[in-house]
Amino acid sequence: MFGAVLRRIRDAVRENRFVVTAHARKEMNEDALSVFDVESGILSGEVLERQKDRVTAEWKYRIRGETVDSTGQIEVVAKISPTGKVVIITVYVPDNEGNENEM
Repeated sequence: MFGAVLRRIRDAVRENRFVVTAHARKEMNEDALSVFDVESGILSGEVLERQKDRVTAEWKYRIRGETVDSTGQIEVVAKISPTGKVVIITVYVPDNEGNENEM
């Protein structure tokens, strides 16, 4: 359903056209995740859902994929900026039911 958007996001990641927000970096540190895990999650993952940002009305996408060593899963919430860069909004390790573990 979101194949075209996922391709755009993956292409941007492959071309290093992405930024990681301070919030996402904080979450990565708390879950012992690296930027390589984020990249791997996007490149191996699928879009679970599309959400509309309440403030900016921009679309953001929740992507679940594998960590770089394939020992676990990672979820990434990202959007495509007006400049075409991907913005990594947040990152987390999902719990067993597929929900965000920080809830």
